[in-house]
Amino acid sequence: MTQSFFQAFILLLLVTDPFGNVPLFVSTLAHVPAERRWRVIVRECAIAFLILLVFMFFGRHFLAALQLSEIALRIGGGVILFLIALRMVFPQQGGVFGDHESAHEPFIVPLAIPALAGPSALVTVLLFSSNSTLETLLHLAVLSLVAVVWLAVLLSAERMQRALGERVMTAFERLMGLILTAMAVEMLLAGIRAYIKSL
Repeated sequence: MTQSFFQAFILLLLVTDPFGNVPLFVSTLAHVPAERRWRVIVRECAIAFLILLVFMFFGRHFLAALQLSEIALRIGGGVILFLIALRMVFPQQGGVFGDHESAHEPFIVPLAIPALAGPSALVTVLLFSSNSTLETLLHLAVLSLVAVVWLAVLLSAERMQRALGERVMTAFERLMGLILTAMAVEMLLAGIRAYIKSL
């Protein structure tokens, strides 16, 4: 159970990528008054947490309504994670999610969605959906712990970027991208294996 908790925690942390989102948060909040920045960060993290929580609890119903199998979701999720991981390893202008510069205070987009609760994170928590109460509580604990990490990292984003520098942050994001690539391939292979067994 401890291993399952650790694996789920690492996967969701890599997928939501708070460290990689530090430059995005700093640049997006540059036009927001300093005294309001922490409130905006807490609000956006809370919105992202609630969205992921809804997807985690109602994931199976969502799949049933769209007539999607877990195998299709696992394979599709693996592909999305792989594409996100590639953009983390080979950065492009505008970051993983594109250019989101704005002179206005951000609300939901782009910080809550897609920076934290992006497609890959939504797919991941959909895979967390379970009929087992124990597994549901475990995944709820994982999501809560990841949200605490978001707050810790993003509330200190400006200080972290100044202290570590842009090169170190880029190198760290690429390392996380490499780990996520391996996890995406594993998810894809697991989906393919499950599909072959179902034939």
